[in-house]
Amino acid sequence: MYNYRNYINLVVFVIIVLLSFNINVNPFKMEDEAVFSQLPVVKSEEDPLYKEIQEKSTSYHDEPKDAYIDPVWKKTPGRNGRQVDVDASYLRMKKEGKFNENLLVYKQIAPKISLEDLEAAPIYRGHPDKQMVSFLINVSWGTEHIPEILNILNEHKIKATFFLEGKWAKDNVDYVKMILEQGHTIGNHAYNHPDMARLSRTEIVNQIKDTNDVIYAITGKRPKWFAPPSGSFSEEVVVVADELKMNTILWTVDTVDWKNPTVNVMINRVMGKIHPGATILMHPTPSIVQGLPSLIKEIKAKDYKIGTIDKLLSETR
Repeated sequence: MYNYRNYINLVVFVIIVLLSFNINVNPFKMEDEAVFSQLPVVKSEEDPLYKEIQEKSTSYHDEPKDAYIDPVWKKTPGRNGRQVDVDASYLRMKKEGKFNENLLVYKQIAPKISLEDLEAAPIYRGHPDKQMVSFLINVSWGTEHIPEILNILNEHKIKATFFLEGKWAKDNVDYVKMILEQGHTIGNHAYNHPDMARLSRTEIVNQIKDTNDVIYAITGKRPKWFAPPSGSFSEEVVVVADELKMNTILWTVDTVDWKNPTVNVMINRVMGKIHPGATILMHPTPSIVQGLPSLIKEIKAKDYKIGTIDKLLSETR
């Protein structure tokens, strides 16, 4: 009898333990917990703050802008639109309990037409509503100034686009690697600085392809951007670059650093012409070494961001 009772007690104990781990049947559940679980949960949509964010969101909405061919500035990138993410914004403001536009969260909306959808045409600038500019540094000489320019850019946490002549790149492999390792974009500046507008189609192809091959051999990457030497190009140049899956890049602001202007003259020239989406042409010259730190500060003081040509021409806001 004693063993039989022990056996019964053991069975009852096992059943209770098993029931206690059943999420649907819990004999140890407190009465007040059961009542609490039955209380209605106030949905965020019913919160006045949520409704306020929802109502005000329309005033912060921007439609995306498609890429287009401008009659003057030619191929122009599009720009993402934006709309308020009401749910994410509500979660950020919920703690404060009141509307704060600085806590709004946005979703970006891509345009329907991008640069890749447009016909072959040169690119002079980024989108005119994009508060960003880009340094285009064309390199076929001035090698001795490259380390100093890289140091300045690094100190100010700026990324630029270096358009390299193929012959120069072949003779300066270590500098090419240094430019890449520091996070700058590398573009194509033809092989030996010819007047591209005067070349035959075969010569154009060779100038661009030979330079791409040199840069690829050093970096493992093929450039997407081509800057014709001295800005000289023909329609054939643009078409050939396009066929090679590259865009032809020109500029809207020129430092004219090759004339060795004083720092003040150079900065005044740039700041007098700077605009959203500007592409700023420079070379590895003493004027750039001396004036670049001040130029960067002046540009930042105007609330412009400075980025590579990739970022300038992206649709990202």
